[in-house]
Amino acid sequence: KESGSSAPLPEEDCMKLNPSFLGIALSSLLAIDLWASKRLGVCAGEGSAWGSARPLMKVIEVSGHGIPWLLGTFYGLCQSDSSAAREVLLNLLFALVLDLVLVAVVKGLVRRQRPSHNKMDMFVTISVDKYSFPSGHATRAALVCRFVLHHLVLAIPLRVLVVLWALIVGVSRVMLGRHNVTDVLFGLLLGYVLYSVVEYCWLSPLSAPALFALW
Repeated sequence: KESGSSAPLPEEDCMKLNPSFLGIALSSLLAIDLWASKRLGVCAGEGSAWGSARPLMKVIEVSGHGIPWLLGTFYGLCQSDSSAAREVLLNLLFALVLDLVLVAVVKGLVRRQRPSHNKMDMFVTISVDKYSFPSGHATRAALVCRFVLHHLVLAIPLRVLVVLWALIVGVSRVMLGRHNVTDVLFGLLLGYVLYSVVEYCWLSPLSAPALFALW
């Protein structure tokens, strides 16, 4: 070869210089997600645009936290004297535990950091709560919403309130700066699908007699 000619680039270097359309699309989506999440984090701190609404957002945060739901469901299970109610509550407890385990596993695998504007003053946290994807509150809200709508007889106004509660819990996660938009959207989708898994694995005196014997 002549001294002035240049050798062709290796194939892997050519791929780095010419990123795929999918890579560009994902990078653009991530950039939009981070930008929108920061703009919507209006309650992320006391000095934020809607900082005065932060206490209300934190009350909503507690309403979707796993510990109150687990304790409340377990207490109801212990106090119930109806076999039908015990069956529903036992399956709700199973759903909540499954939700906690699944979200913890996904967070541990993805390891996406929480938004930089998040103020770490959450109600109760565990080790994986330093990660952001997916939103456990959003997952739980969607799961509980579907569960309640399918297993409790409620008037239409109450059913609407349950759906609004699930949506508000999801929105509050972004407003507080706890999560990015995609964390919440995936969490809502995951919770919706998780309910179908719970229904498929429904625990009853016939399928799990040992569990019902405890009560």
